Amino acid sequence: MIYSPVINLPERISDLNLSTLKTIALTCLALIAFAANSVLCRLALDREQLDASSFTILRLLSGIVMLVLISTVSSTSKSSTKKNWISSLALFIYAVAFSYAYISLDAGIGALVLSGTVQITMILASLIAGNKLHFLEWAGAAIAFSGFVYLFKPSLTTPSSTGFLVMIIAGVAWGIYTLRGRGAKHPIGDSRVNFLGTLPLILALLIVEFRNSNLTQAGIILALLSGAIASGCGYVVWYMAVRRLSTIQASVVQLLVPIIAALGGVLFAQEVISRRLIISSITILGGIAFVLWGQYLSADTGSTNSIFSD
Repeated sequence: MIYSPVINLPERISDLNLSTLKTIALTCLALIAFAANSVLCRLALDREQLDASSFTILRLLSGIVMLVLISTVSSTSKSSTKKNWISSLALFIYAVAFSYAYISLDAGIGALVLSGTVQITMILASLIAGNKLHFLEWAGAAIAFSGFVYLFKPSLTTPSSTGFLVMIIAGVAWGIYTLRGRGAKHPIGDSRVNFLGTLPLILALLIVEFRNSNLTQAGIILALLSGAIASGCGYVVWYMAVRRLSTIQASVVQLLVPIIAALGGVLFAQEVISRRLIISSITILGGIAFVLWGQYLSADTGSTNSIFSD
């Protein structure tokens, strides 16, 4: 029987159901949380309200408290006792490297290196796992990334080599954490276990950096908001969303985070909407549309798996 996209069109349209809309909503909420996380970290470190190690420690500890509370009161969360040391280690490495990288990198180049590294990590993982990308997925990824580079091009000065390498480490770690989240059966319980698994590493960091800590009330509040809300709640939402996305979709949509952060600056910091921001946003959204279109066309060839899945 000859495949006809016209004949199958009604069936495809019917797939846009409540589950699809839920995935879109969860993804948008997660991306907003990521953008908020970035803004909170920059406020704390750029204004020297908190040192990088203290921000990381408070961020992870408050995330643990929030996830334990959510697990306790949620009737839908299932208890997960399976230790996932790879995910916990990836989460800790990301959090530490993210904080320390922003000491020597400006916001533009830091965000570019992080998101670019995440995208490359996840695409490579998909290829290593034996998945073939549709031409439109390749094209969309390239278009979206070019729009991202265009947005930050004016601020792309020569970065600190140390900060550059540390942010690459953060991007690889977050890419791995995201990929492993695609196999999460219980997002709340799995996120709680992942955060709890960082406790020994948090203690080690506290012992090493205790004498170098610099605490202020404002910095502590920023770190707690980052950990409890943007990280604790945000990562649960992301784990709920990412298991419904393909690897390439999950990698490309994260390029929206700096756009959301920039719009946040317009709303909360009285920044001006520039022509560069508008052009970059259209380019990135267009690239993501190509990725989703390519994923749609290749949907019948099989599902996308990851070598990092449980």
